[in-house]
Amino acid sequence: MRPLSKQELRGKVLAGLRGYDRMTDEDIYREIDRVILEAGHSSYGTLFEKKELREQLFHSIRGFDVLEEYLRDDTVTEIMVIGASKIFVEQNGILKKTDQTFFSEEEVYRLIDQITAPLNRIVNESVPIVDGRLPDGSRVHVVLPPVSLEGPVITIRKFQKGGMTMERLTACGEFPPELAAVLACLVRGRYSILISGATNSGKSSLLNALAGYLLPDERIITIEDSAELQFYHVDNLVRLETRNANAEGANAITMNDLIKASLRMRPTRIIVGEVRGEEAGALLNAASTGHSGSLSTIHSNSCRDALRRLETMVLMGMDIPLRAVQGLIASAMDILIHLGRLSTGQRKILEIYELLDFDGQEYQMNPLFLYERGEDEEKEGRLAARGRLARTERLRDYGQMHAYAQAMEVFDAK
Repeated sequence: MRPLSKQELRGKVLAGLRGYDRMTDEDIYREIDRVILEAGHSSYGTLFEKKELREQLFHSIRGFDVLEEYLRDDTVTEIMVIGASKIFVEQNGILKKTDQTFFSEEEVYRLIDQITAPLNRIVNESVPIVDGRLPDGSRVHVVLPPVSLEGPVITIRKFQKGGMTMERLTACGEFPPELAAVLACLVRGRYSILISGATNSGKSSLLNALAGYLLPDERIITIEDSAELQFYHVDNLVRLETRNANAEGANAITMNDLIKASLRMRPTRIIVGEVRGEEAGALLNAASTGHSGSLSTIHSNSCRDALRRLETMVLMGMDIPLRAVQGLIASAMDILIHLGRLSTGQRKILEIYELLDFDGQEYQMNPLFLYERGEDEEKEGRLAARGRLARTERLRDYGQMHAYAQAMEVFDAK
């Protein structure tokens, strides 16, 4: 008699658990052991192989099936599932295909249901795209047929346990350690900062790290499509998350709605995880009307490109002249930081600019730091200081002028 497959064993375990009102982990393990023993204890290899099978069966019922090992591996930062037969991971900055697969697409759909059920999010053929998060804060994006032609697609962006810090970023070589003190002065000096970059360039990680410089007595409002920012040291923190429309297409809560609501919550700062559409106008209005020190991220190819994308987003929701939009951006944003990936896959801060004004033709931008690439592929480049802040009033107002001068001296001397 052939050994039962993992799928068949799982079916027998679930059948044996039907009589339980509330299953504990011990109940599941006990039933797994019973099924394996009945199916033929000697049919499943060595003791180590049986232990592996036991864990796989458990994770297929209570965990994340074959993805569990990658979710537990801190070197894996992204997991990509395409149908049942393809699983890719990004590990130590390198994208590679794994040898793991799901038994069938039904298993992938079961996992999607398991992910979305606690989030009260609908995902089906009528609503085939959904964003969510795992209990550990990792971001999940799901796309189903008929939108996806390759079957169900799952993308999981993992986050560092304990939150991202400046120490972790500098240890990864994203920027010189000496820059951290400069960035601290900009955050504590209440400069509004916009972080730009491509997908997976480290925007959210840097935003999380910058939040480490927020003062404990500040009242922080965070606004996100799917909550993933992790601020552990801020006590007066309000986290807001959008809500999709219901099955009738009503009762959606948008980023724009949340930004407007946050203005009535007496925020010290408003932090928007990412601006993608017409909510950009509300963010700029908030930043230019007494809520300085706002932080956000945006997808773009450079600091200057980020400003052009902001223009487009604002015009999506506001019927005002372009010149007025450009003036609003120039008055609301203070610092632009752009991140990117090198050919090696390593993340780097490539540009930091101070936004001064708009002269009617172009944005006036003061370069503070620019990444200078190495002379050849083997020689690593460096982030070089190109200037000093032109507008230092906030540094003086918030007691950061001396700290900024010292931080720049240390950076120049490195």
